[in-house]
Amino acid sequence: MKLPHRALFALLLAGLAQAAPAVDYRSVAAPAAILYDAPSQKGKKLYLIRSATPVEVVVRLEGWSKVRDAEGTLAWVESHQLSEARTLVVTAARAEIRQADRADAAVLVELDKWVAVEFLEPASPGWAKVRHRDGVTGYIRSTQVWGL
Repeated sequence: MKLPHRALFALLLAGLAQAAPAVDYRSVAAPAAILYDAPSQKGKKLYLIRSATPVEVVVRLEGWSKVRDAEGTLAWVESHQLSEARTLVVTAARAEIRQADRADAAVLVELDKWVAVEFLEPASPGWAKVRHRDGVTGYIRSTQVWGL
């Protein structure tokens, strides 16, 4: 049985879509990690990134990970300095952790930009369940954070 070119192309695209990797978010495990312009300690040191900061891993190469931060900057970090723990970082000027995943729920705590929170699980569309380092657990709008 011979398939028309369009049908074959559609099957190929469907297979590629299924093979596409999921977004791989990690967080910095070390107290601070150095980001480099190349996958080597001999590379140019770009800046320090602090503990619990979420990053998106875009490439892995022999003990190194090329990562993207919340501002879109790409750099290399030693893979052992990353944790599988998921964190989110506030990107809005102010964000609120609420008691429930609703806009009218009580505000438990307000957070400033660049504060990291532990990602616990997805909630209703547009929300994520998080825990602040002080132990406050609640829900934050997904539009106020990066790392989902």
